[in-house]
Amino acid sequence: MLRLCRENGIAAFEKNFSLTEAYSAQEAFVTGTYAGIAPVIEIDGRPISTGRGPVVERLQQLYLRLIERDIAAQPPP
Repeated sequence: MLRLCRENGIAAFEKNFSLTEAYSAQEAFVTGTYAGIAPVIEIDGRPISTGRGPVVERLQQLYLRLIERDIAAQPPP
């Protein structure tokens, strides 16, 4: 994810953050190999967003394109 952000001019960095900071986020997402990029709607019952915000949407699109490029680069079976 960090590489994808760097390659597309999206500011991203790793840091420790508090739960209070997470509560005040405008957008949040989780990543994983199976789910890709999934928006976080709430944390501990506190709403974060109503769904996919503009940053999450852009990252999801970029991630899908990255997967498509990786598949296209694979040699045929």
